[in-house]
Amino acid sequence: MKADSPRAGSSSRDLLPLFPEHSSVSPDGELAIGGVGVRDLAERFGTPAYIVDEAGLWHQASRFKDGLAARHPDSEVVFASKSLPCLAVYKLFAAAGLSIDVAGAGELVMALAAGVPPERMYLHGNAKTTAELTMAHQAGVATVVVDNFDDIDRLEQLATRPQRVLIRIIPGVAPETHESQSTGGADSKFGLPLDQAREAITRIRKSEKLQLDGLHLHIGSQILDTEPFARAVEAVAVLGTFDVYDVGGGLGVRYTLADQAPTVEEYLDTIAAAARSYLPAGAKLLIEPGRSLVARSCVTLYRVSTVKRTGRTFVAVDGGMADNLDAALTGQGFEAAVATRMTARPDEIVQLVGRQCESGDLLVDRLPLPAPRVGDLIAMPVTGAYTYTLANNYNGALRPPVIFCRDGKAKIMAERETHDHVLSLHRPALESPA
Repeated sequence: MKADSPRAGSSSRDLLPLFPEHSSVSPDGELAIGGVGVRDLAERFGTPAYIVDEAGLWHQASRFKDGLAARHPDSEVVFASKSLPCLAVYKLFAAAGLSIDVAGAGELVMALAAGVPPERMYLHGNAKTTAELTMAHQAGVATVVVDNFDDIDRLEQLATRPQRVLIRIIPGVAPETHESQSTGGADSKFGLPLDQAREAITRIRKSEKLQLDGLHLHIGSQILDTEPFARAVEAVAVLGTFDVYDVGGGLGVRYTLADQAPTVEEYLDTIAAAARSYLPAGAKLLIEPGRSLVARSCVTLYRVSTVKRTGRTFVAVDGGMADNLDAALTGQGFEAAVATRMTARPDEIVQLVGRQCESGDLLVDRLPLPAPRVGDLIAMPVTGAYTYTLANNYNGALRPPVIFCRDGKAKIMAERETHDHVLSLHRPALESPA
């Protein structure tokens, strides 16, 4: 099938703006991340692998932190760590001056192991268990985001010292995004509507064990318009005056050439302007970026296993929905390129598919590629958010490693899962007599 799409008329080099900040292409067309070529990365670490631009992560953290501080000096940037719960990432963002949002015991354990000070942590979750709340309180986690009245009951029972809390509010703002990523509408499972929030405010203010710092809201993820963020801030202002307002995250990113995403600066301008318009002048302002902090920093590197020309041309790689569930789960669009022929002109439209046994294991629909062949290295950009998070063992797949690249050097930060790792979970069955 010859090129029959507008996407096929230009060279793959046009994709470079989607790749990590510190990406380059050699004269012979080889992609490099952080100064390390993809051939070397594939030979040393295998495929599939998550390749991370370490300096790009740091610079993005600085853009958020310094940008917000310039617009609202009493502010704090909190990394929504569910987007990339990798110990090395916790360490990097903590060193960059960010606080950390943890949603559950697993993320809390990771953050503590990374040396994140508990006083710079925020515990989230719509269904926190007593065990998780106890762990967080004992560890000294500074703030618990209360999502429901059961959170209040449990905290009052277990607290041995005053515990600072924020109340998560449903602002009634449902932005345009995938249904599974919308969390601010009236039917959200997260937070309390305004009438119940008033009840929770009254109750916590009377508590001898809980200290109410303020309000929290979050309207969703992969939001490509800044206006809903301002409306959400306006919506919670009616609840009164507080010391802290955490307005969440949700800024979307550019996954494909067709996407138009707000810049960090445009997002921060909107948030700061809304705070000036609707919130008390002396209030502390928090934001919780996740996807927009990490997505562009990472490339997933694959190797082509099969090229099959039947009803369509299928280019199958050695990964798939086991290492990038977002494509199947939400229908998120991606781009990809032959990583050693970045300057070659596409001449064929293909279905880039994975190796998992599902027809829905489609990584990129109708992707222009130059003469794809078995053994090609395929680089998929903008895979820093929710890929490692949602990685799974479908068909016995092994979770890929995380590789940091910077200044021409590559270092492994999370190992590739092995079959021995997986089998170790089944040791009782292995040791049980037949």
